[in-house]
Amino acid sequence: MSLFASIQSAASRRTAVPGFSALSRGFFPTGAVGFDRAQPSCFTGLPLSRRSHIFRQTLASAAEMSAEKDPSVAGKGTKGRALVSVSDKSGLAELAKGLSNAGFELISTGGSAAAMESAGFEVTRVEQLTGFPEMLDGRVKTLHPMVHGGILAKRENEDHMATVESNNIPMIDVVVVNLYPFRSTVLSKPPVDFDTAIENIDIGGPAMIRAAAKNHKDVTVIVDPADYEILVNQLSGKATDEEEIAFRKKMAWKAFQHCATYDSQVSEYLWSEVGEGLPPAFSVPVTVAQSLRYGENPHQSAAFYSDDTLASAKAGGVGKATQHHGKEMSYNNYLDADAAYACVCDIEEPACVVVKHTNPCGVACRDNLLEAYELAVKADPISAFGGIVAFNRPVDEDLANHIRQFRSPTDGETKMFYEIVIAPGYTPEGLATLKGKSKTLRILEAQPKIDGAAVFRQVSGGYLRQEEDALKAADIEFTCVSEAQPTPEQVSDLKFAWTCVKHVKSNAIVIAKDQRMLGMGSGQPNRVKSVNISLEKAGNETKGSVMASDAFFPFSWNDSVEIACRSGVKAIVHPGGSMRDSDAVDCCNKYGVVLMTTGVRHFRH
Repeated sequence: MSLFASIQSAASRRTAVPGFSALSRGFFPTGAVGFDRAQPSCFTGLPLSRRSHIFRQTLASAAEMSAEKDPSVAGKGTKGRALVSVSDKSGLAELAKGLSNAGFELISTGGSAAAMESAGFEVTRVEQLTGFPEMLDGRVKTLHPMVHGGILAKRENEDHMATVESNNIPMIDVVVVNLYPFRSTVLSKPPVDFDTAIENIDIGGPAMIRAAAKNHKDVTVIVDPADYEILVNQLSGKATDEEEIAFRKKMAWKAFQHCATYDSQVSEYLWSEVGEGLPPAFSVPVTVAQSLRYGENPHQSAAFYSDDTLASAKAGGVGKATQHHGKEMSYNNYLDADAAYACVCDIEEPACVVVKHTNPCGVACRDNLLEAYELAVKADPISAFGGIVAFNRPVDEDLANHIRQFRSPTDGETKMFYEIVIAPGYTPEGLATLKGKSKTLRILEAQPKIDGAAVFRQVSGGYLRQEEDALKAADIEFTCVSEAQPTPEQVSDLKFAWTCVKHVKSNAIVIAKDQRMLGMGSGQPNRVKSVNISLEKAGNETKGSVMASDAFFPFSWNDSVEIACRSGVKAIVHPGGSMRDSDAVDCCNKYGVVLMTTGVRHFRH
């Protein structure tokens, strides 16, 4: 016995259901709840909700009778309809099987329909449902009342149900949609042209997703293949009513967020094509990548979110890093690792940077990376203990072994402890050796950070956005304003110190010599204090060194400039621009010290 014959037989037994009409390849009820408008007398006086209940009972009995005669029809369209239209077809066959086994009729479009049919599932094409073919090169497929009416109709609203019944619109209970791959299209190499990008903007998909999410009280919407298994379990009667409602609500949130991320990326792309400067409005799509144990302090909850903007796709850096070993990253780990890697990536020569609390406490450049590592640690071994070590070249076995065995310069006995080692790569032997240093040592591999990212800072009630401070020493003109002229070695050291001071919190001072940091002063409310701290750290090595300041010197005599000159600093660089710049020149001339200006400030708050 066919399912249709079973429905007729069941209807006659219940004496409450008139006829049905054939639609497409399956049989759909002639109204929203399946009642023939030509024979309404048997339902006279019954509310629509009661008629719907009678129909569901009849349909269930029909399915049972049909399954008794022909088991192959069991579970085909007896519980509702699922519309499936996906660009990402991973898990599609398993989904189709789960929906069919749960008793859902499959409705689909184009490639999704073909994929399910080739896997052996019966599918009703959307054009069979709507009575219209796909048109305008596929731009119009599902934008039709026969689709959206069945998604948006509120089942408890009698006016809604009367409308869909009078228009023979079938109910759609599950919507599984994900969108055209706009992001991957516009990020492909070589770049696509503008028209190709526009054609990959999905229209019908977001419309169905938003419709189903809005009507989530009656319709389940799925946008992520990771949720297919949960969906099938929900539809197979393995969940309570409360669990089903909670699941539909959560999926509705996820659906709107999916569309919001998609729209943000489309908007970003269009602004990059037509806009200039900072956009007047924008949104930043992010996705949680890791739940963190806590924030800066244990009483603060936190998470790490990956940046899903188009601009960040090739950005490299800590946010895109691979963790090879060690404890999970913490909130402070991310901040410190980002500071260390940003600094070391600013240096062209082979270099090592050691960071503590986001400030570089040791920096050194050497052709031999092992030597650079030692010198960076020696700049401030007390601060380096428990810090982050960053390299701008791959770590090999010799370097890894040295990191593993290196003793603190303060006593020559204590093995140095680090929270993180980050580099653009590791040899297999180097990685294996470094893993042996500690079970907790976090080993990160990241592509070099690319300049040009937008920088955001939150303030109460708003956000600040600025371009990244991407200027390097090579981009800046160093002008000598003193009588003493710099040697080539001093110019090289001044540029090195200038690169370092860019990454130190203001007020920032760096003392350097021979391409290595000797001392730094950071975050002090007055510049004199930062000078004193940096000189104290440099100690006996100050003589013949150079000094860099992130901003101009407001005073010089018996102040920052003169203190440095008296301590043995032989060359100084600052932005210039103070009303008392001439005092700095006169002071340096008195002591025979080189003074250079850059015209560029490097404040970091």
